[in-house]
Amino acid sequence: MHWIALQPSHKPLVPVAGADAAVLVDADTALAWWALRFTPLVARMDTSLVLEVSQSERLFGGRAALLQQLLESEACVMLDHAQGATALLALARLWARAPDAPIHSLPLHTLAAAREHLPTLQRLGCNTWGQLRALPRGGLVRRFGAGLVDALDCAYGQRPEVYPWLTLPDVFAQRLELSAAVESASALLFGARRLLAQLLVWLRARQRGVQELELLWELDARRSNAQHIDAYHDGSSQGRMLVRTAEPTQDMQHLQRLLGEQLAQVTLPAPVLYLHLRTVQTQALHGESHSLLPEDVRKGDSLHQMLERLGARLGREQVTCVQQQERHCPEHMQVWAPWSSASGKPSSAPTCVRANATHGAAQMGGDAGLDNALLPTWLLPVPLPLGVKQQCPQYHGPLILLAGPQRIEAGWLEDNSIALRDYFVARSEHAGLVWIYRERLGRTHAHKKTSAEPGLRWFLHGLFA
Repeated sequence: MHWIALQPSHKPLVPVAGADAAVLVDADTALAWWALRFTPLVARMDTSLVLEVSQSERLFGGRAALLQQLLESEACVMLDHAQGATALLALARLWARAPDAPIHSLPLHTLAAAREHLPTLQRLGCNTWGQLRALPRGGLVRRFGAGLVDALDCAYGQRPEVYPWLTLPDVFAQRLELSAAVESASALLFGARRLLAQLLVWLRARQRGVQELELLWELDARRSNAQHIDAYHDGSSQGRMLVRTAEPTQDMQHLQRLLGEQLAQVTLPAPVLYLHLRTVQTQALHGESHSLLPEDVRKGDSLHQMLERLGARLGREQVTCVQQQERHCPEHMQVWAPWSSASGKPSSAPTCVRANATHGAAQMGGDAGLDNALLPTWLLPVPLPLGVKQQCPQYHGPLILLAGPQRIEAGWLEDNSIALRDYFVARSEHAGLVWIYRERLGRTHAHKKTSAEPGLRWFLHGLFA
């Protein structure tokens, strides 16, 4: 077995995970979560951590390579370290600031079990581990108890070492006590930033991305003037906010912007004393291949991040998107509906999104199949009746039929909405390519007859860009 002992040094802090260690809510816990990336056997000993890495050395390319990655990766703080065949030996060398000291020469104060007996042991002339080990075992047990002898045996590797191993929580939940009461919702973003920095360490350790999280704040109930706030069991009050993303993410800056947009719309009924942050939904992250070509590297926010920011700023009802419907009639194939992160999953079908949507022509979506290959770019809100001369439809002059017919029969299960149409792609000398249809047998009830010839009514339904 091989153990590595770690302890934060007193050197200046370095950035980790996009934040300084001073920003973290609990730097010691964050350091333990970070250490679990290298081995599952991590235990806390006083203010230090011990890692058993013998089973992980091969994964990282050997002991030297593992130690190099351990010390050069993005840790929470600058670290002091020491190694040893046992955890107590590694800790003693770390605390003694002597990484290569022989085990017999280590001072007694570096053995935790001997600290309470140091004055007596020093009067006996015992100042090192070797001197303590040379004393009769029976006398040590009678005088100081079996715990001291057992700890000495564990330090020399003659007894197994058993520790409560640290584990990552399944759900991130962190509480932050604010240094002063906060009366403005926008000012809560400073405390939320510290919670997000702690969340990022947890996400990286679990290799997951967050899709939904909850920010909760506790109000000072003595100064609360709200009437619709849930009461805690201890008499305080609370408010909460949910933040959702379309894709699992570890981008804390994006989450901070979403929180800022939503907090700007919140009015606090009383000062806030505590903040809570909890993950509601997370998802494992998959590897992503990045292009080496500079033109393929895009800068700025992605589409779903921009839409989430617009939804948080303008309101969910103000950002709409096309949702496809299982209907055959072209004007019913899609509807405009409020965009939400839950419905913003990536799809191979074209998607159109608009903010502050206005009524008008809708962009067609759908699969690029053979039947949909002739669908136009834009549909008219209401089909435009066309005149007919000598059985030729007219739109800024005579239309030349280029492709068709594409027959559509829809709405036969519904009353007064039967559509029996033959669609054609036509060309107009002045309007370009258009999408027209001819009613069959005059069965459509939605439009009035516009031609003297029965069964030959033509309508303009779409335009090609």
